[in-house]
Amino acid sequence: MPVELWLFRHGETEWSKSGGHTGRTDLPLTDKGRERAAELGRHLAGRRFALVLTSPLRRARETCSLAGYGDVAEVDPNLVEWNYGDYEGRTTSEIRKERPDWYLWTSGVPNGETIEQVAARARAVIDRALRADGDVALFAHGHILRILSARWLGLEPEAGRLFALDTGSVSNLGWERETRVITRWNHCTP
Repeated sequence: MPVELWLFRHGETEWSKSGGHTGRTDLPLTDKGRERAAELGRHLAGRRFALVLTSPLRRARETCSLAGYGDVAEVDPNLVEWNYGDYEGRTTSEIRKERPDWYLWTSGVPNGETIEQVAARARAVIDRALRADGDVALFAHGHILRILSARWLGLEPEAGRLFALDTGSVSNLGWERETRVITRWNHCTP
């Protein structure tokens, strides 16, 4: 089993900056997002991982490459962000004009994925990581990483709502003896 899972949320995009739900829309990083990804690389200073996985979406792959791991990363489609369906690109406040009580974690999205479907993909990533012979780096997106973290801890996927995750951040999931724990969360400074 890996000593630790290193979670890297992609750098800033125009939609992450504005609060738009960015699922499958393949946006590039902003200049600030690219700089943050490069900072991650300087902070990691070539640290070796037994396995590096990245979402197929450009913002995650670009973060991975700028951090220095593009040449060893494997694309894992299970790391793609939540499919927000009809709410793709829309902010929470825009959605709440139509559905005042809407809350992503409990209300879901029309014509997109259920939280259970996202959790099943997160479980598949965890299972793959547990077969690695050492630490694993995951370059992905806010909601999939939050749900993955909840599942790592044995919590229901909805518990991902408790884990705020900034763009360009690094978090670590590991062990305290035989118990799965968070060892660092939402670290944004190198």
